Amino acid sequence: MEKIRARLKFGDQGEKVKLRRRKSQLYTRKDESALSDGVLRVAVFSVVFRLINCFLVQTNFVPDEYWQSLEVSHHMVFNYGYLTWEWKAGLRGYTYPLLFAVIFKTLHLINCDSVHLLIWLPRIFQSLLAAFADVKFFSFVRSLEGRDTATWTFFCHLCSWFSWYCCTRTLTNSMETTLTCLALIYFPLPGSKTHCSKTYLTLVALAVIIRPTALIVWFPLLLYHFWQEDDKLRLITHNFIPVGALALVISTAIDCIFYKKWTLVQFNFLKFNIFYSVADFYGSHPWHWYLTQGFPVVIGPHLPLFLHGCSLAFRRYAILLVAIAWTLFIYSLLPHKEFRFIYPVLPFCMIFCGLSLANLKVWRRAAVSVLLVSNLAAALYTGLVHQRGTLDVMTHLHTLCDASRPQTTDVLFLMPCHSTPFYSHVHCPMKMRFLECPPDLGQDGYVEEAARFYSDPLIWLRTSFPYKSSLPSHLVLFNVLEKEISVFLQANNFSRTAEIFHTHFPEGRVGGSIFIYERH
Repeated sequence: MEKIRARLKFGDQGEKVKLRRRKSQLYTRKDESALSDGVLRVAVFSVVFRLINCFLVQTNFVPDEYWQSLEVSHHMVFNYGYLTWEWKAGLRGYTYPLLFAVIFKTLHLINCDSVHLLIWLPRIFQSLLAAFADVKFFSFVRSLEGRDTATWTFFCHLCSWFSWYCCTRTLTNSMETTLTCLALIYFPLPGSKTHCSKTYLTLVALAVIIRPTALIVWFPLLLYHFWQEDDKLRLITHNFIPVGALALVISTAIDCIFYKKWTLVQFNFLKFNIFYSVADFYGSHPWHWYLTQGFPVVIGPHLPLFLHGCSLAFRRYAILLVAIAWTLFIYSLLPHKEFRFIYPVLPFCMIFCGLSLANLKVWRRAAVSVLLVSNLAAALYTGLVHQRGTLDVMTHLHTLCDASRPQTTDVLFLMPCHSTPFYSHVHCPMKMRFLECPPDLGQDGYVEEAARFYSDPLIWLRTSFPYKSSLPSHLVLFNVLEKEISVFLQANNFSRTAEIFHTHFPEGRVGGSIFIYERH
């Protein structure tokens, strides 16, 4: 009897254990289902958000947005347009423009290559890629810090005015930042559950191919990985060297095909920037510019949260702070400085901002309100108003591309060089010219065309167009130039046909409005 009772008791316990296991499995499935539903909602929201972001950015930022991507892609597919001096000197790689060239070629093959699709599809592609990075970034922070911190980090990331302003643009800096954000997800940070050496190294290699200066951001991170790795020799021989070599071979092959000669872009990039100091030609700033202006503007209203987050997680994410400080330090040593150069470290900063908001209790609502209002105002103004004229003028010029006018149309841009996009935004072979400004590469007595023009606009116009038959049919200029050349305009029967708003903050040769003059 005792044996029977013992067996029955053991059987009851076994049933209880089985029941517990089933409940545990059921709860695990429910958790996984909830997590997947949460990620799906984040994904849908991110895609919709970035598409709205894309269409609400209708302004010009820097020339490279077009001249290092869309103009090159247009020339690759349609065999007309203008390539800047960097492409003639083998200084830029074709890998990034090739992405948009594929889109352009596909549109051309299906006879849908309208100018609107040529302008917006590359930006939509960039937006979807940014949305994918947003979702992966959210999942990554959730695996590190939990859902609450991940939610606030995601909020900070999406409401950043500078990310809104840049991430959907066809800038190499935008792609570099997206790839850096994705690579960080697979980087072996303390507590990371998704690290994969080959994946993150592949993404880093791609970022370096697209923009060689991406190596600045990743240099301390690569050193950290090497220092933490137990089998250092295997890391070098099985990961660093194979991934780096394969990326270099593929990018060189692409460049050789399109340059139609042996070209090592990375070597040319270093040669021109070290021996000729080409970057200095485009302006210089004091060494402290990134500390006093650059970084505070890029991080914007998030700065107090970032500083608070640093105090909370200084030790836990010290390597990210080192990467941020290193990037600011190296770029501070270079004379030529721009806001977009430090954009790739912004996702790193958002982790600290999210930690700050997650730990704020009393002041959280006030902080969220300030972030939303200030970032929204900056994002909408810079995206819809500030510096939009140079894009709107191309839309106006596109109306000249009808069946009869391209052969007789001759547009001259009397503006600082590369002020506007070019053939990628009109998509017809009408004649267009602008004041060129390649850097001085050692030529004796070299003076760029734009500098010669602005030194005495009237003399330049009279010597460049001695006969009325050689005059252009249209002139495009900022309003600040009109008074200086009014005599030339009147003498040659030019009349103003359009005035287009550009900015509320004119500066130097860049005016508040753009005028289009037509000769009658």
